[in-house]
Amino acid sequence: MNTLILSCMMTPLATFMLLLMFGHREQAIATISRVGSFAMGVAVFGLLTEWAREGFPNIELDWMTLYQQDEYRFSLIFFFDHIGAAYLFCTWVIFSVIVKYCRYYLHREAGYRRFFLTIFGFVFGLNTLILSGGLDVFFAGWEIVGIASFLLIAFYRHRQQPIRNALRAYSIYRLCDIGLLLAALLVDLLFQENRHFSHFTDAINTNLPSGGSFTLLGLSLLLILASMGKSAQFPFCFWIPRAMEGPTPSSAIFYGALSIHLGVFLLLRTEAIWGFDIISRLVVFLIGAITVLVASISEQTQSNIKGRIAYASITQVGFMFIELALGLGSFVLIHVLGNAFVRCYQLLVSPSIVSHLMRVEGEIDVALDLKRLRMSQSLPKALRDPLPRTIRNTLHVLSLQEFNLELAVRKWLWDSFRTLGSRLFRMRRITAWTLMAMTLGAGLAFYLRTGHLTIFIAITLILGMFACSLLGFTVKRYPASTWNYIGASNTLAGIAAGLVGNGSWGYVLLFLSGIIPFWVLGRLVIGWMDRTNSFAENPFMFRAMDERSPVAALLFFLCFLGMVGFPLWPSFIGQDLILYHVSSEHAWMAPLVTLSLVLNGISASGTYMRLCAGRPVEIRSAPEPGGT
Repeated sequence: MNTLILSCMMTPLATFMLLLMFGHREQAIATISRVGSFAMGVAVFGLLTEWAREGFPNIELDWMTLYQQDEYRFSLIFFFDHIGAAYLFCTWVIFSVIVKYCRYYLHREAGYRRFFLTIFGFVFGLNTLILSGGLDVFFAGWEIVGIASFLLIAFYRHRQQPIRNALRAYSIYRLCDIGLLLAALLVDLLFQENRHFSHFTDAINTNLPSGGSFTLLGLSLLLILASMGKSAQFPFCFWIPRAMEGPTPSSAIFYGALSIHLGVFLLLRTEAIWGFDIISRLVVFLIGAITVLVASISEQTQSNIKGRIAYASITQVGFMFIELALGLGSFVLIHVLGNAFVRCYQLLVSPSIVSHLMRVEGEIDVALDLKRLRMSQSLPKALRDPLPRTIRNTLHVLSLQEFNLELAVRKWLWDSFRTLGSRLFRMRRITAWTLMAMTLGAGLAFYLRTGHLTIFIAITLILGMFACSLLGFTVKRYPASTWNYIGASNTLAGIAAGLVGNGSWGYVLLFLSGIIPFWVLGRLVIGWMDRTNSFAENPFMFRAMDERSPVAALLFFLCFLGMVGFPLWPSFIGQDLILYHVSSEHAWMAPLVTLSLVLNGISASGTYMRLCAGRPVEIRSAPEPGGT
């Protein structure tokens, strides 16, 4: 069974590599995709059959150790049980349907190969997430799914609206990363050798971690934050309808069927933690209940069929949160399967439904409508108008505005960072000299190895790191400056962690080996773009590097992945190590470092889109109105 688990993991990755090497013609792409989806089906079916034959056991596979230093160990651990079986079966069925559907739906589409590369990358990340045995591997799959979603929302990247919606969705993904990163860090610190999913229940029942219920409540709230963002629960309901800008098959596989249920999957996997306390259960219940109310009302005034399906799916996930809070885990799995299959079907047939309705629009029987109107007016007022007119009008306006959730999140979250960054930008010369002084101070502290001086310099570097993140988040119209701020922020984080970590500088070098080369290479690519088409002429222009120079666009995409800590890059394990060592000595630094990493990821995604998306002739006449 271990071989079958690894086969389910590696088959999509192998297909991705084959498409990358040999998928230059549409017929070859279709053939490789068909064979890859069939091979994945064989592996999944074989795993489920063997699992049933052995009596449905819980299987844990410790495959290999990627990195180990002192007490820290990053291992590839996989876990398979009834929860993983349900999600893996759902993924296999829906993905097979989507691959067959897309072979014809995207026929002669310019991005045919790019689409199949992205969805196979998505399924590799999704299988990694489903079969993960701990939060470390779970986070790796989480990041792969996030990048694939970001690319598919912006699939039609010559248009501005898909680009903006992709950045909106990715900003919510990065916000989820705050909860998941800190939760994984707390699990490593509190549970140590019992940090696997299979050990959570025994670890909590036998020995509560230090801090008791209060610590578990904090950990639970972090997990809930990650889940509510990924599953578009209140107050993040707005991003799923906007994510429908991608092709209809990607909407079906991501937001209608699979990706929207990943928050539920995280809560199912960690129920032993957040379900231990009644307060966290109440929080999950309230989030689900408010989401059901908001999403079901917002659905009524959607002007497009995909938006209505999106809000309907959000409503059902809200019910799943309620069921989880009530302890109905097995029922939730049935609910997930039913909702996933129904939403996938609805999204795939939605173009045909719209076409059919347009054909028969002129054939509506007006007399029948008038008859129904007279019947409705003859009903008692208590049945016809269950709510007062003022409340009905208020709900209608709120529904049209989708409860202004996007504006609220932007105002209270992103705009506050942007305002602070704008104030720092006005003092950028002072900030630059301060950063240089801090760097010299760090070298002096390392040379003298004086404890108090070292801690003081490390704290100063952490503050400088956060300042650079704010500046990069704010100054988006100047790609070179933004990129330099991101690189400086990551570098300062690594140096500060080395000063306070009281260990070898090996993990700092590991982290910086995934940052500095990509920082330098990305800066060279940006400089080449500036020489060929100066940014000073129009800072709001999309540079369309994907069309002008695909090789340069690919290089910058790899730089973007390196700067955001993409799995399999050294910076991914390095950022986990930095947080681990920083929190073990000065726990208050960990949230600040995590927030800086999240802001850096959002800034890097905006820079990537500004350079690579658009058409060569497309120019913005005005700056983006505060978009994230």
